[in-house]
Amino acid sequence: MPKVKLPRKSTNIDMTAMCDVAFLLLAFFILTTKFKPAEALSVTTPKSVSSEAVKAEDVVLVTMDDKGKLYFSVSDENTEEKKEIIDVVDQLRNLGLTEAEKAAFVKPGSYVGVPFNKLKGYLGLTPEQIKAYEQEGIPVQDTLDNQMVTWIRAAKTAFQGQKMNVMVKGDNNAKFPSFKGVIDALKKNDELKFQMITDPEGVPPGTELYRLQGARKPAE
Repeated sequence: MPKVKLPRKSTNIDMTAMCDVAFLLLAFFILTTKFKPAEALSVTTPKSVSSEAVKAEDVVLVTMDDKGKLYFSVSDENTEEKKEIIDVVDQLRNLGLTEAEKAAFVKPGSYVGVPFNKLKGYLGLTPEQIKAYEQEGIPVQDTLDNQMVTWIRAAKTAFQGQKMNVMVKGDNNAKFPSFKGVIDALKKNDELKFQMITDPEGVPPGTELYRLQGARKPAE
């Protein structure tokens, strides 16, 4: 019996449904992606070699710019701690802050870089006015009125009973007297541990850390 030859037909795959799914996924990721906001305080940190990245949780951050000005901020996740910090500062310094002014400190991305006699006026500014406002920095070089002492004390009160990660982020050209003022403020509050934020770079070959990292890598 002769073999029956079936006619060959080209395979036709309908890609319409797959294209629809691809565009739906693309639209979803575009709409839900949150881009990292620009830093309110731009500083050029010194480079260093580190084997571990610092944690960004429960952070109390002191920032120094290239002119030696100091700024204080708290991680946005710690809303309740920020509320207590500004309450404590208001009580210790008798500033008479309103609820709206306190809320300006608590809002995400906020930071303070003014002396206490100007804090009330600063917190009353609109977001547009704050962008154009040049802060003079928190005074720390006066040993009799190192105002960073009050901010650190308020932070310790707010974080009492839990871990507080104190970090210092200084510009590569930051002035030493400002850094010394920060250290003095931490010492007066018995806060003897803090982390420096730096710009990480590769471990130089041939160093002990380089050999240790090589030993930790699993054998192929």
